[in-house]
Amino acid sequence: MIKKNLKVLIITSLVILLPILAGVILWNQLPEQIPTHWNAAGEVDGWSSKAFGVFGLPLMMLAFQWICVLGTGADPKKANHPEKILHLVLWIIPVISIVLNTIVYMVALGQSVRVEVIMPVFIGLVFTIVGNYMPKCKQNYTIGIKIPWTLNSEENWNKTHRFAGWLWTICGLVIMLTGFFGGFWIFFAVVLVMVFAPMLYSYLLHRKGV
Repeated sequence: MIKKNLKVLIITSLVILLPILAGVILWNQLPEQIPTHWNAAGEVDGWSSKAFGVFGLPLMMLAFQWICVLGTGADPKKANHPEKILHLVLWIIPVISIVLNTIVYMVALGQSVRVEVIMPVFIGLVFTIVGNYMPKCKQNYTIGIKIPWTLNSEENWNKTHRFAGWLWTICGLVIMLTGFFGGFWIFFAVVLVMVFAPMLYSYLLHRKGV
């Protein structure tokens, strides 16, 4: 995977680290303590040092990106990974890095940011995009709904991912709406449905011999 997607890996790694350059440029304007966590109401409830915000967050994102890359590359069924899904996986963390660090810098500089709106919309959009790609995901050990019943039956895998695809798409849209109309518990409940409904569906298919 690394050799085949080396160019994309280099580009995505640089994108993840771009906030460091922005932080260095803004260094003298940033306060010594900058916000790095918000509650459901969009209020800052966690602070970190300027050095951690500028250097630590992007470096953590980069480490997570490469853990995902190495894990995916070690998959015995990596040949089943469609190119479009691989590129989607490779670009999710870079986009998160840009969005997250932009919010951190803007709030640290005193700008008004509706975090309680931006984050649900962003998260919901990611889920919707992933949901659209999920039915195209072939059986493997690193990407998709990897539970015993899907891994033991290709038919179970395919049906579960078709079901999960439209479920995640719909739930992603609902999560986006919670950003405008509020409802943390709705957000939480929808995420639980996204996680457990496909697992239950796969198990019921297994009980039917699929």
